[in-house]
Amino acid sequence: MKTDSKEKFLLCAHAALNKKAVNLVILDIKELTSVADYFIICGGRSDRQVQGIASSIEESMKKKGVYPLGVEGFREAKWILLDYNDVIVHVFYEPIREFYDLEGLWVDAPRVEVNAA
Repeated sequence: MKTDSKEKFLLCAHAALNKKAVNLVILDIKELTSVADYFIICGGRSDRQVQGIASSIEESMKKKGVYPLGVEGFREAKWILLDYNDVIVHVFYEPIREFYDLEGLWVDAPRVEVNAA
């Protein structure tokens, strides 16, 4: 099944929010880089929560027949990256997120609002 980038980021965002992800931000980067269309950045308050958020996203996507091209950082659970080609998800342990400040690096990217419903 073909899933467009908007549907992907919505599925990922809702899966993350279902696991109580904090400070979820979606950046529309398609006009700024060819790496992806969207970045999702969110955080967890513990390594277990970070892993839970990432697992929830993978399960939600798998149900739609969408599998990541790669997953990095799951064991350490400080910064998990899930690469869905046109949507890249960054799940951070909150102190690590503050250190790397991806939102600051991509300050020119428009933010996309998602209802927590």
